Amino acid sequence: MTGNEYADLIAAYLVKNFSARGVTVYREISLGKTIIGKNRHVDIFVLHAASDRALAIECKYQDSVGTVDEKIPYAIQDMLAMGMPVCLAYAGSGFSDGILHMLAGCPIAAACLPPVSLEPCRDTRELDVAVAMAFKWWDLAVQNKKPFVLPSLAPVHSHVVALPPGTPGQGNGK
Repeated sequence: MTGNEYADLIAAYLVKNFSARGVTVYREISLGKTIIGKNRHVDIFVLHAASDRALAIECKYQDSVGTVDEKIPYAIQDMLAMGMPVCLAYAGSGFSDGILHMLAGCPIAAACLPPVSLEPCRDTRELDVAVAMAFKWWDLAVQNKKPFVLPSLAPVHSHVVALPPGTPGQGNGK
């Protein structure tokens, strides 16, 4: 899979699973300048016009060892400077252990490899959460979870046991 094919897969996943919520998904849009002054092109731009919210997504796919490792720290820094909700979606087996560790600890990174069916699953959960946070769709974050409720607060019954007169600890009223 190429990087463009991966970005198309992510865009298709977003359209299939979130267009009913009113988002429009765009590919390859210009969005300001990078941190080094170049024109920025965002892989995916998800717009929810009704709420005036958007999410910019950069996609990185690496299936073999290559130069993408060198690009990840720059991509993260550049995305954090955008001043809007952002996500770096990534997949593939060609990332070094160090970069995978960096991505796993990065609050804007989302491991995501949708299945052919484009159905949400364990492999799309991080992107689903990024979308939920960007658009404040909290039902996505709590789906399939039950609300916490307090256990029954029934009164506790105490049993009073009468002790025979003269039992130690009973006292004699003096």
